[in-house]
Amino acid sequence: MKKLVVMICIVLAGMSFSSCVNDDTSKNTEQEDAVVVTSVQPDAQVSGTACDLTIGGIHFTKSVNDALLCVSVEENDKVVFTAGEKTDYFSDPNGKLSNTTAPILLTQIDNTKPFTFTAKVTPDFSGNDLYNAGVLYIYTNDSFFQKLCFEQDERGKHRIVTVRTVGSSDDNNHDVVEQAHVYMKISSDTQTIASYYSLDNENWQMVRLYENNYPAEIWVGISTQCPIGKGSKSLFEELGLELKSVSDFRLGI
Repeated sequence: MKKLVVMICIVLAGMSFSSCVNDDTSKNTEQEDAVVVTSVQPDAQVSGTACDLTIGGIHFTKSVNDALLCVSVEENDKVVFTAGEKTDYFSDPNGKLSNTTAPILLTQIDNTKPFTFTAKVTPDFSGNDLYNAGVLYIYTNDSFFQKLCFEQDERGKHRIVTVRTVGSSDDNNHDVVEQAHVYMKISSDTQTIASYYSLDNENWQMVRLYENNYPAEIWVGISTQCPIGKGSKSLFEELGLELKSVSDFRLGI
């Protein structure tokens, strides 16, 4: 079976806003031992340009939609991530709301090995910022990815939301969080992927679990989005990426 493999571009020195354009590539190749992808569309695009940024020991090497220009790294590896107006990553089943303009900062990982990706996320919610969110990603290409969001809903509530895209996107609203920040985590043992949130970084609630049918090389990363409004920002702290999974997928520990 053909597999998708992401090819990383050589980092360009002196990258500027005007020179940041999408370098979209996709390639099919024979690869033994890879995780089989059964549902990704063959014409799916892999977005992004090369970048070189290390935060909290994580080396980010792909900038989607000029994400590198949207982040500011402060003391103690705090990341302020800004998104412009009407930015989102969503493939509407009806086609009306499809939008792939949100900036995403990504690092490539070996999906044949366990991993756990975590962050403390504090979106700058205000007023009527419908669907504004701080987001963790699993990303393969524009038609095959998952978002774990701390998002503002239609009633102004702030809740955990997951969106999985396999050709088109689903949309799942989970628990309301009544505090400014939340800890979020995505973990895989190579066979299973699960998403979690926590209010205190100790007690974790699982919100989504499914078969890991992503290819052998994937990307994980961070983003902020503003699908309706004029712009938004999110604060990311305590970013972590470990080459091990949670030991209990129900409890997330």
